Amino acid sequence: MNRGYVFIFLATVFFSSMEVALKTVAADFHPMQLNCTRFLVGGLLLIPFALRGMRQHRATLTLPAWKGFAGLGFLGLVVSMMFYQVSILYAPASVVSVLFSCNPVLVLPFAFLILHADIRPAHLVALVTEVAAALIIIDPVHTSLDPTGIILVLLSAATFALYAVLGKKQCAEFSGVAVTCFSCLAASAQMIVLMLISHLPFVADALVAAGAPSFAHIPFFSGYRPDNILSVLYICVFVTAGGYACYFMGMEATSAMQGSLVFFFKPVLAPILAMVVLGEQVPWNMWAGIALMLVASVISMLPTWQALLAARPFVAMHLLHRRH
Repeated sequence: MNRGYVFIFLATVFFSSMEVALKTVAADFHPMQLNCTRFLVGGLLLIPFALRGMRQHRATLTLPAWKGFAGLGFLGLVVSMMFYQVSILYAPASVVSVLFSCNPVLVLPFAFLILHADIRPAHLVALVTEVAAALIIIDPVHTSLDPTGIILVLLSAATFALYAVLGKKQCAEFSGVAVTCFSCLAASAQMIVLMLISHLPFVADALVAAGAPSFAHIPFFSGYRPDNILSVLYICVFVTAGGYACYFMGMEATSAMQGSLVFFFKPVLAPILAMVVLGEQVPWNMWAGIALMLVASVISMLPTWQALLAARPFVAMHLLHRRH
């Protein structure tokens, strides 16, 4: 068995369990505090994989590169993951997981606007199908979901999709795991600075006066207890570092198309884990939305599959000529 599929399987499990793991400790920590911890520890653990990826790409770290990582880290990890972490406080983990999983399709409009990528009719159909799936899950007419959680997770998915598009050029230059690693480290440094600033008396007073007291005096070390430390370690070591490492190693050993299977199975596995671990109820409209989301994923990948299948005869012919 190709070891790449083992890595893809592990990445799917780790990423699918993320919302459940975060939900179990969400009430114990400030969202920025927990994000800072997991991205700092995860980034440090990813350094060996990042250095290997850079050697393979023959890339070096420069000041402009660090500026790029800092910008990506702020958008994709500080902003997007802040929306994401707070959304878990307002919405069930299963809903957050499924709605966030639509970010690969949200990449399409950003890729078209920023990278001038070719958008096929199948991509547009997938985007419309994804929107329909989200509406079925939210069920705006009969929903009992807190709209705050829905808005936050959709903002998180959109900003993460923008992060993915803007990071495409750096991934090609440094490798995907290197961009993830150094973006994590840059983002955690930014969060430490923001947390320090929140303790300045005039800043804290201004935040309280503005109606955002939860962002004043953000704690650094409170909340860690013997009964939640294993969950925190799982989030840092397995979900963050292990998930990304397995994802990129799986793609290296197979292909980007096979790597996308992670986001194909995550919307299905995550609600099941939420049912088993957290006891959440998954209503019929959620399953209907998940099924439609899977259809959208298949449709969005059709152009890639067709291109790869069309290229195979030419690749085989090229290898045959090389042998002779």
